[in-house]
Amino acid sequence: MLPEDKLDLIMRRYDEVEARLAAGAASGEIGALSRELSELAPVAVAIRQFRLARRDLSGIEEMLVDPAADPEMKTFAAQEREEARARIAALEQELRLALLPKDVADERSVVLEVRAGTGGDEAAIFAGDLLRMYQRYAEGRGWSVELVSLSEGAAGGFKEVIAEVGGRGAFARLKFESGVHRVQRVPATETQGRVHTSAATVAVLPQAEEIDLVLDEADLKIDTMRAQGAGGQHVNKTESAIRITHLPSGLVVFVQEERSQHKNRARAMALLRSRLYDLQRRKLDEERAADRKTQVGSGDRSERIRTYNFPQGRVSDHRINLTLYKLPQVMEGEALDELIDTLITQHQAELLAAQGAAA
Repeated sequence: MLPEDKLDLIMRRYDEVEARLAAGAASGEIGALSRELSELAPVAVAIRQFRLARRDLSGIEEMLVDPAADPEMKTFAAQEREEARARIAALEQELRLALLPKDVADERSVVLEVRAGTGGDEAAIFAGDLLRMYQRYAEGRGWSVELVSLSEGAAGGFKEVIAEVGGRGAFARLKFESGVHRVQRVPATETQGRVHTSAATVAVLPQAEEIDLVLDEADLKIDTMRAQGAGGQHVNKTESAIRITHLPSGLVVFVQEERSQHKNRARAMALLRSRLYDLQRRKLDEERAADRKTQVGSGDRSERIRTYNFPQGRVSDHRINLTLYKLPQVMEGEALDELIDTLITQHQAELLAAQGAAA
């Protein structure tokens, strides 16, 4: 059974926030209250629908035990009772999902990092293919994609590429993409027609905001230098590239894509903040998951999560044992949601199971 006192508390808070906004909240509160209302709204709707369905069932059952009720009406009510019970069961499941603890970062934009792994030039080409897949997927959802930093491979693709994917809910959809992606195919340079196996690593970080993490200037070592490699006419002429070292953690970020040193510094600071924020979140997640499994897979970026087999035209996600024979559609970003939706459903099922075990 769902805890009625918890449902009452949510409804009271929803009504309170709604009333404060309607009455004209202070300018400093409007943003926070609006965000809270948007988070509470779907839960409030689910609670109202669930309670309304229970009242309908109660009315049906009263009719069935009423000795003065018409026999034909009772027959009809008995049929309605089964439908009402099924509706209540479905609404209860929806409400349980709505009540699951939310990842505070789910609504955020992301920093997407793709790096070539084992496989030399072919791994770099595959890293470029993965970036294109995510770009196409983002375009389909109306998200923006901006390259922050890149290092091109000798035969194409990227040794490393970092991009910002901007859009509400980007982290919720992409967070399970972190891990090792393996590809099996015949490289263009292969003359014997042999299938090679290569890999690339993907990291998806929630984009941090300044309020999430305050960086102490004393903890930073900031170096300026001339840009290197492909980057336009300013390469090797102006010291626009920025490297920031976070001394306490040892994290280093390097950005050179913009011509402006000021813009590169801002992007480097944002990237550093997101990486540090991710470290904090991962440490907290590890502490929370010490006594129970709360994620799909371990989330370890050294974990092989997916295989793209080109000769067979299939994509296999090893965390959920799902294989799709839609490789071209996945690589175009069109069928990626089929994998992501299943991962999210599995994640929710494990959260519900953990919640039930703790009850």
